[in-house]
Amino acid sequence: MSLRADITALVSRDTQADRVVPRSGQSARLTVATSAAMAFLAVFAMALSMAAGRLADRWSDALAQSSTIRISAPAAELEAQTWAVLTVLEQTPGVDSARALTEEEQQALLSPWFGPDLPLDDLPIPRLIEVVETPDGYDADGLRQRLAAEAPGAVLDDHDRWRRPLADAASRLRLLGGLALVLILGATAAMVTLAAQAALAANEQVIRVLRLVGARDSYIARAFVRRFTLRALTGAAAGTLAGILAVLILPSARETAAILTGLSFSGTGWLWPLLIPVLAATTAFFATRFAAFRTLRGLQ
Repeated sequence: MSLRADITALVSRDTQADRVVPRSGQSARLTVATSAAMAFLAVFAMALSMAAGRLADRWSDALAQSSTIRISAPAAELEAQTWAVLTVLEQTPGVDSARALTEEEQQALLSPWFGPDLPLDDLPIPRLIEVVETPDGYDADGLRQRLAAEAPGAVLDDHDRWRRPLADAASRLRLLGGLALVLILGATAAMVTLAAQAALAANEQVIRVLRLVGARDSYIARAFVRRFTLRALTGAAAGTLAGILAVLILPSARETAAILTGLSFSGTGWLWPLLIPVLAATTAFFATRFAAFRTLRGLQ
């Protein structure tokens, strides 16, 4: 049986061929339930992959063109070194802007960790300077050398050690999400194959009668392929819908204080789950086709 004939039979209903496969039974329930459960898990795997990658990308982009200079010096020298650093930054090519954070801003940065009543005046907290780069960036090594000469207490943090792991994490999380989808489709193919083989074995007598009246194996296999593919499509569609509804009721990024982006899809990302029923049906199509021919050869 050619693949083109299989696809044609899938989209065009044959009432007589549909009667070959029982409409109910354990194999039918197993196919629908397995497809629904796997599609539900696939939605969450896809949402987790996209949300985690989106979080890593957002943090990486936020750190991409910004740097921080930390000045640790005695109180008597702190202001002088701050002005020296700002002067150096004004003369550094690639620096778009630079400013020293106020005590209120530093208090806001530390309050999530130490509380709102942190006594900054009584603690040796370094002065922080925010540096915004131009798209071309600056020479970090050269800037460090100038800072060492002009302000010995200044330390440049160009965020590279933070940005690189986040970028790597984004690519790995997307890879793991894709691997999870492949494993889910593989499990779906295995369960559909077992269900199809069980259905063919349970209908051995019907198949023998069909052969006696002249039905070819391609005709019998086509009937099973169509029925199991449609069952997988129906179950996967229901599971995908349930997964999308479950994702919708999860806390959003705003409700989680923007620590997480929210386990959800964004923008056109909501269209990706619509591919899950199609992938499940395609997997069931080829799994059933393989199982049908293999089982029919064993019933000679």
